[in-house]
Amino acid sequence: MGRIQHRKKVIRSKRWKRLFLLCVAAGCALLSAFITLRIYAQIVGAPIIQVPISSVFLDSQGNVIGDRFEDQRRYWISLEEMSPFLPQATVAVEDQEFYEHHGFDYSRIAGAILKDIKAGKKVEGASTITQQYARNLFLTHEKSWTRKINEALYAYRLELFYDKDELLEGYLNTVYFGHGMYGVEAASRFYFAKSAKSLTLAESALLVGIPKGPTYYSPLVNEEKAVTRQQLILTLMENQQKITADQKERAFNENYVLKAEDSLIKQKTAPYFLEEVWKEATEITLENGRRIEEGGWTIETTLNKKHQQVAEEIVEKWMPKGELQIGFVSMEPDTGYVTAMLGGRNFTDSPFNRVTQAKRQPGSTIKALLFAAALENGFSPLTYMKSERTIFTYDNGRQEYEPKNVNGEFAGHPISLAQALAISDNIYAVKTLEQIGYKPFQRLTERFNLDMKVKDAPSTALGTTEVSLLEMTKVYNTISAGGIQKKPKYITKITDKSGNVIYDIENDEEKGKKVLSEQDSFILSHLLTGMFDPVFNDYSPATGISIRAKQTRPYAAKSGTTNTDQYLIGFSPQLTAGVWNGYDQGKQVSDAEARQVTKQVWIEFMEAVHQGLPVEPFIAPDGVQGVIVDIETGGIATSACEKQRLVYMKQKDVPTKLCTDPKLKQQTFEESVEESEPWSIFPFNLFE
Repeated sequence: MGRIQHRKKVIRSKRWKRLFLLCVAAGCALLSAFITLRIYAQIVGAPIIQVPISSVFLDSQGNVIGDRFEDQRRYWISLEEMSPFLPQATVAVEDQEFYEHHGFDYSRIAGAILKDIKAGKKVEGASTITQQYARNLFLTHEKSWTRKINEALYAYRLELFYDKDELLEGYLNTVYFGHGMYGVEAASRFYFAKSAKSLTLAESALLVGIPKGPTYYSPLVNEEKAVTRQQLILTLMENQQKITADQKERAFNENYVLKAEDSLIKQKTAPYFLEEVWKEATEITLENGRRIEEGGWTIETTLNKKHQQVAEEIVEKWMPKGELQIGFVSMEPDTGYVTAMLGGRNFTDSPFNRVTQAKRQPGSTIKALLFAAALENGFSPLTYMKSERTIFTYDNGRQEYEPKNVNGEFAGHPISLAQALAISDNIYAVKTLEQIGYKPFQRLTERFNLDMKVKDAPSTALGTTEVSLLEMTKVYNTISAGGIQKKPKYITKITDKSGNVIYDIENDEEKGKKVLSEQDSFILSHLLTGMFDPVFNDYSPATGISIRAKQTRPYAAKSGTTNTDQYLIGFSPQLTAGVWNGYDQGKQVSDAEARQVTKQVWIEFMEAVHQGLPVEPFIAPDGVQGVIVDIETGGIATSACEKQRLVYMKQKDVPTKLCTDPKLKQQTFEESVEESEPWSIFPFNLFE
């Protein structure tokens, strides 16, 4: 028994020795690590604190059109030059132990880890003000261990070489407050039109709440969320005895006044366009291993200042008073360069971009794509179908759909594809979709990279699937470019503050993707000129007749109308432009004046920006032939047939009979339907 106890004592003794040695080793390792870290910090020295400088935007001619921190958008001010409530509120909500810790709040880190473990995901951060400052100065917001380690190293060095007030001052001068505002002074001037020194307690708490998520807590974006966070901050300040209960209550009840500085916005050219530029620049710099927050960039853009000014002036001229909104964009077919953009009536009132962000029903503008699919599937410009009251069944016969035309009337006789597009006949469009099938149409939209899902319903032919104005304008731009699609582009070159070019579009030129044949693109382009041609007038006039008097050169275009949206999208060989107007709430556009906006803005813009440029025709490619035909019969025109028009088609589709041929004159829709469904097309070889 004694031997056993002795052996146990020996074993316990060895265990304690091992544990002691492990503790000593761990302590030595930690001490060595700390010494190494300290030596490293001393050798490397204090981090250089640099405030990012303005990034300059240039138009396509090299003229300055704005910068990211224009005029007084960034100031470096001392703590003494700020309202005392700003640093107090910041410490209260961001880092209560800021003046006690040495860059890391270990108890807060442990608490955050426990909450993350319980939730099974990352739900709470534990970054101190020093760590956030380090991230703002030197790092990205990438969620990785590498970034976390670097953040910790920078935070340690900052704590080692700068005192707490310097760190807090630096943080308050570099943190982002949304809307392009960095630092409390720029933010104060932007939101309240006053210096940060003059901010009240309520204003300070409201401002300090924004950096947690400028997209969510900016009072200009969501005032309810901003106020909720403001009240949380005031409560924390009271709990930490930075303010009294009376001060908190007065701040709760204070009626602050928000006032984004008009001068800062008005001095910027094309603010909606520049927001898209900044988004693209952010992606480009990131792809090149840089951070857009560095600042000092010179960003050369695709903006044509004349196009932008003309668009703004014409929109101002034609937009009626009220809540009616507008979206406008123009781009070049050959390059995809966006030359002008208006995302709404006023950027200050609403930064929401109705060109890129809003998705609405495109109405009859979708018919350009529909008839492109038709041309690929056996149709020609002289494919005839009858425009009459028709009830379509779908969903295996369980549902019915009866389309109507804009004036409630029908032709009552066969009309050609060329005429149907010119007068925007809805019956013809739905019959076309039914004839070619939904899948071929869906495949075409996918080739065009159009973010829309074709529904298996007849109404799809009339543009009931929502899509953005930018995407629809890109479709027409592609047709104009002979079927070669290029992404809309906003930037041609980016240079950093040292003069190094990190991006040049000439070295990264996109060749473009072929999504439609050159022949079909040209035929469709020529068909789209029909909306301005009175030869196509029937039970309804060609849809562009009201603006024909202002037209001085060939244009291809299509209008679109729904109860809530008005469109006109079209192009010359040199430029494409798309216009939308409607109400943000989807309210019906009923006013006659409002219904004219898109057409008048489009035609006046195109005429103004083309002034002085050569008149360029649409040039037919090989494999396409132009023929003067009689619109009513589809036969080759003679002097005996009045409604004559030049129509381009593939050589195999060229008619061989004259418009006076008795067989054409006697051919009736009733005779042809004996061979097909009631809504079927005429035989394709009718004119061979």
